[in-house]
Amino acid sequence: MYTCRECEYPINQATEICPYCGADLTAPGPEELAPLARKRSLSAILLRWAVLLAALTAALWGFLWYVLPERGGDPAARAESQAAATLREIRGALSDYAAAQRGAYPNSLEALADRARGPAQKALSQGYRVEYTPGPVGSDGAVHNYVLLARPGNYGYRSFYMDETGVLRTTRENRPATAQDPPT
Repeated sequence: MYTCRECEYPINQATEICPYCGADLTAPGPEELAPLARKRSLSAILLRWAVLLAALTAALWGFLWYVLPERGGDPAARAESQAAATLREIRGALSDYAAAQRGAYPNSLEALADRARGPAQKALSQGYRVEYTPGPVGSDGAVHNYVLLARPGNYGYRSFYMDETGVLRTTRENRPATAQDPPT
């Protein structure tokens, strides 16, 4: 004999409606739905996590692809060419400054502001430190020559030297380049 799931009175197995409380016995009860609901909720949770994980992975790869620069070729050659380009850019800024100041160069690169800071930061990102050394003060109280150095932070990279003449000189020795080194 069976009992009604609502009122728990004994009823006939073939009964579709409880004669005591009127409960519909053809619809599945909560105890019959619980395993099915648990299975659905577990699969739904797993599906949600899989979608979330896929979205986060795609977002991370997209971010890295967009942000990270493409790295190709020889890193030493890329760094050395950036250092040489930096010295040429700063020399151009120094020449413009001297033209405006009747042949006098600044005491530091700070006078050139972003025209020197931007290229120097690019060289620094490639492992080169740019150094500016003004010459002695002349009889008129102005600086009329200078030395620009690009010194590598990595052993085996070339060191660069440039003065007001614009000739770029390099050395692979573990020392700063000088005016006696061969031009490139």
